[in-house]
Amino acid sequence: MTDVQSTFRTLNRLVGFTPLLALDVLYKGEPRRIYAKAENFNFTGSIKDRMALHILRRAHASGMLRPGAAIGEATSGNTGISFSALGRALGHPVTIFMPDWMSQERKDLIRSFGAEVRLVSAAEGGFLGSIRLSEEWAARTPGSFLPRQFANEANVEAHATTTGPEVWAQLGSQGLSPQAFVAGVGTGGTVMGLARFLKAQNPAIQVHPVEPSNSPTLHTGHKVGKHRIQGISDEFIPAIVQLDQLDDILSVDDGDAILMAQKLASRGLGVGISSGANFLAALQAQDRLGRDAVVVTVFSDSNKKYLSTDLMKEEPAKEGFLSPQIELIGLGHSIRVCELCIQGKHAGACGC
Repeated sequence: MTDVQSTFRTLNRLVGFTPLLALDVLYKGEPRRIYAKAENFNFTGSIKDRMALHILRRAHASGMLRPGAAIGEATSGNTGISFSALGRALGHPVTIFMPDWMSQERKDLIRSFGAEVRLVSAAEGGFLGSIRLSEEWAARTPGSFLPRQFANEANVEAHATTTGPEVWAQLGSQGLSPQAFVAGVGTGGTVMGLARFLKAQNPAIQVHPVEPSNSPTLHTGHKVGKHRIQGISDEFIPAIVQLDQLDDILSVDDGDAILMAQKLASRGLGVGISSGANFLAALQAQDRLGRDAVVVTVFSDSNKKYLSTDLMKEEPAKEGFLSPQIELIGLGHSIRVCELCIQGKHAGACGC
């Protein structure tokens, strides 16, 4: 076994198989339960590890990524952290192109892994400018590899083959099946991958993309306004997002998302702002189906990348916000499954 193969085997054990949390709340005075995948348990602490590892594994296997070749990518943060850590672990130099208004923690984490960060100002084009500059970098860097997360079908495949089967097996071990799944759209890989897998199991399962109401890119098709939910609604609709394969778009105000993330942290669940948005959108989806509907979302990362942002500031509650109407009761229980459970060989009976 080569060193690269050995490293992939190690990384495979550090990405995925995250717990599914059953969160009990009172919402408008009535008991509800929402299920959320705790993706902060991944290697670098976010759901993007799944996509990054899958893309790198495929690129190595196909020969598109040669040993020691340079990796470059445009990102709003978590993907850059994932490719930096995974790429460096596999022996690749990494260059990340990122808008300069992303959190300081994101920039510092990428640099901590030994990657180079090229910050892109609004005058240089912001997020779209980051993509353009990464393409120019690749053109002048012989043998380099661009994952192109926004257009790479392997991004969708990563979630269709890992996140989706995990959710299905975890709920199945409790005698349940999902009625809806919701997730914020950054690249769209999570929501498209879950739609592919879950709707193949049951076409009636609803899969809702989520975006900030302050900047409704999915509704309009282009950047409108500003928002504070880093990692989603990045100025354009990614190529891998096919809205006609999804159900209704759900919207959450960024202030409401911040308040919800703060409320989750107050009960020990330190999650990012997008996780607050996902939780509120999950309640919206449940409202449509009924209070006992099985609705699943993801907590994409932890709060550690947002300590210098408005997440740590007092946020005023506005009329129409959902978070003030939510009282967290408890974590319910954590559902874990192993690889054999997902393959149907343990069916949750192993106690994992």
